Amino acid sequence: MCFFVQVKIGRARHRTKTRARLQAAEIALLFVLASCFTPKAFAGSWQSTLTKDPPGTFPELRPLRATYHFGWGGFTAATGEVHFTKPSESRFQLEATGRTIGFVRALWKLDVNYRALADAETLRPVETRQTESYRSKKITTRLTFTNNGVTRARTEGRTGSERAKTREFIFPSLFDLHSALLYLRSQPLGDGGVHRIVVYPATSSYLATVTVIGREKISVRAGTYNAIKINLQLYRVGKNLELEAHRKFRRATIWVSDDADRILLRAEAQIFIGTVFAELQSVRFEEMKH
Repeated sequence: MCFFVQVKIGRARHRTKTRARLQAAEIALLFVLASCFTPKAFAGSWQSTLTKDPPGTFPELRPLRATYHFGWGGFTAATGEVHFTKPSESRFQLEATGRTIGFVRALWKLDVNYRALADAETLRPVETRQTESYRSKKITTRLTFTNNGVTRARTEGRTGSERAKTREFIFPSLFDLHSALLYLRSQPLGDGGVHRIVVYPATSSYLATVTVIGREKISVRAGTYNAIKINLQLYRVGKNLELEAHRKFRRATIWVSDDADRILLRAEAQIFIGTVFAELQSVRFEEMKH
């Protein structure tokens, strides 16, 4: 499944080399979008460059279960499972779990649970809930979307039951990660095609640019596939809707299967500590219930 890779970096405060490398597990585990274009190209007019096309006619994604490994270099630091379903005629649902593994977990424990609902007709987000459990704290983020924007409720503490801090971001036609992947995979994705959308994955909004580079064959743990090669770019949208540079990202490349499913095969992102990756280990399709 062609889904965006969310970056989770903001809480890194230790400067040792070991801590920097452990952050790579979190970045990979919570998935990554990378940025690399210059804001001057969109300054003052970037909103007019957004893609306004309706959902495409590409067949909807079949229900599936998939497993992924995440890490940096050739080293696996985390694993994750994804379950995509259509629980009703009007909703798509994505559930995902992830955790650090091996010696990384012994040094730095992280468990992630993610659930998102999207409108099956418009491919717009309905709500998202994400829980991050660390050794000493728990962070819960809930996003509720409307046509005008998103309301974020976030708790952080030892139990995750602390009083939520609420914030609103007003911007029409927002996507979360789940709905963004559904919308983009619905498009033709012809070579050279470009789509620009605003995504609100957890705590901030981003201008994301998706460019189809071309087609090639790629081998991953799950098998060998004909693939669509895609470049992903990201820029943060500030409080006053200005674009803000991101100093820790370089670029990212995504490969999705060039078939009726368009599932994520591999993602590679160049960030401040090197290259992090996500790779498909296995996939199993399920029967439609509706």
